[in-house]
Amino acid sequence: MAFSADELRVLRRALAIALHPAPLQDEDVQDCLRLAASVDEAVHEAGRLRAFLLDDLARYREALPGSLSGYLELLRDALAAGHDPGADDLAALRALRRNPAAAELLARCQVLAERSVRARLARVSQATASTAPLASSPSRARLLALPGGRAAGDEPKPTPPPPAERPVPKPSEVFPPRRRPVPPPPPEERAAG
Repeated sequence: MAFSADELRVLRRALAIALHPAPLQDEDVQDCLRLAASVDEAVHEAGRLRAFLLDDLARYREALPGSLSGYLELLRDALAAGHDPGADDLAALRALRRNPAAAELLARCQVLAERSVRARLARVSQATASTAPLASSPSRARLLALPGGRAAGDEPKPTPPPPAERPVPKPSEVFPPRRRPVPPPPPEERAAG
């Protein structure tokens, strides 16, 4: 995001006022409001541009391998815009790794994806650490607040026996053996009989 000289002047004044509070003139307030509206519009437009770029990237990914050069260029642009490569991107790049540019981009995307996963895991572990109950000693922490967990004095309840099941019938009981047809008597016996 780039600011014009006038916007930088307003921003510098707003920061100075934030550091050293002083009464504001109406003109300063209006300038700050216009600057805030401009920043909001730029952020909104950047979000729209990013969504368009990711949609375009998905279309190119679906058209691979025919759209290889366009896909690699769009992926580079998306990475520059802060896109974290997903499983689809990594799978597409693995399939194209014979191409040197795709292999180089795959190595870069794997590093970025690993950083992204580590950052999410760190946020999750920080969130769970801040909400975990304090234990009397770190080595004997008990999880008593989990749903389905047991309190310290609860005894485990015996599990009821499984219901009696009918025995599974044998195939010969379900499908009785077929009787072989009796061959007709020879023609001589029919005539004599």
